[in-house]
Amino acid sequence: MSQKIRLLYMEGVSPLRSQTVYHAVAYAMKENSPNTIIMVSPKDPYVCIGYHQDLQKEVDLEYLQTRGLTVLRREVGGGAVYLDNGQLFTQWIFHKRDLPSSLEERFTLYIDPLIKTYHELGINAVHRPVNDVLVNGKKIGGTGAAQIGIAEVVVGSLMYTFDKKTMSKVLKVPSEKMRDKVFESLEAYMTTMTQELGYTPDRVSVKDLYMRKVEETLGAEVYEGEWTDEEEAMAREVDERFLSDEWLYQKGRLQQLGVKIHQDVHIVESAFKAPGGLIRVIARLREGRIDDVSISGDFTLFPSFALGALEQSLRGTRASAELLKAKIEEAYYRLSIQSPGVTPGDFTTAIINAVNPAQPA
Repeated sequence: MSQKIRLLYMEGVSPLRSQTVYHAVAYAMKENSPNTIIMVSPKDPYVCIGYHQDLQKEVDLEYLQTRGLTVLRREVGGGAVYLDNGQLFTQWIFHKRDLPSSLEERFTLYIDPLIKTYHELGINAVHRPVNDVLVNGKKIGGTGAAQIGIAEVVVGSLMYTFDKKTMSKVLKVPSEKMRDKVFESLEAYMTTMTQELGYTPDRVSVKDLYMRKVEETLGAEVYEGEWTDEEEAMAREVDERFLSDEWLYQKGRLQQLGVKIHQDVHIVESAFKAPGGLIRVIARLREGRIDDVSISGDFTLFPSFALGALEQSLRGTRASAELLKAKIEEAYYRLSIQSPGVTPGDFTTAIINAVNPAQPA
């Protein structure tokens, strides 16, 4: 990579802007725009859900309201997460030509300077494919990817601290016993820089260290640049969209239709855990065929628009594993879909798990 890379260092912005900033840079990107890395942190805590998730299934909206926590949906896959100033987000907005074509290789490239930064600080971090960073078996970060405009986007974070207790409370779970188990699991299997080192490293020093490691990995100079007027205007447009109920609740539409159900129409749902993430399915069956289907979850699927096309392609298909898998495989081929750790067979299983209980006898 011969061209220089612009850095936008933006500590302490609003929760909304910490998410819309990289969307805005991506949507404003032109052929002659520089590759950009944004390092940004929010001044206030909030909750962010993945592009393919169903808000009402994933987070405890009543708890968020009592705490006054904002919830946002991003255009990148992955799961619901509680975010605050303890994380410094590292967001790459690059031209397609400057990143590997496969998501697995892209995650490896993106994670390399994160690992090198942690090593320099004395933290023994490793990459666990597809897209996690671990320290002695504990997660210290994950990553996500999306195509936004003409840009390829990869995002993750440097983890100074993490409020595991609040994270366990924002997730929607069936019982308090389950919530306790979530907290125990976060305690056992997540870590941070502060936890590993016994102190919190200086943030500017970490920023400078990470930039040096990026330069080593990519072989390109990084310079601190400016946020353009065009990007600010685009950010305001994205702000408005992200604050709309239509955007936030989009994956819950099927569930909210209030369809009249009779002996030939069933609405069914299931969840299936694939290696690459949880797949949730809500389907409406009519006379044994898929009348409508909504697929959500914390998986990564690329390009992001392909999920809607995949859902559309399944409508009218008889609800058999063989026919559904053939339809999904055809969509994968036609749209060049990549979904690390999640296969057409996994989507098929998730749908069939939902369909079977409602199959006509």
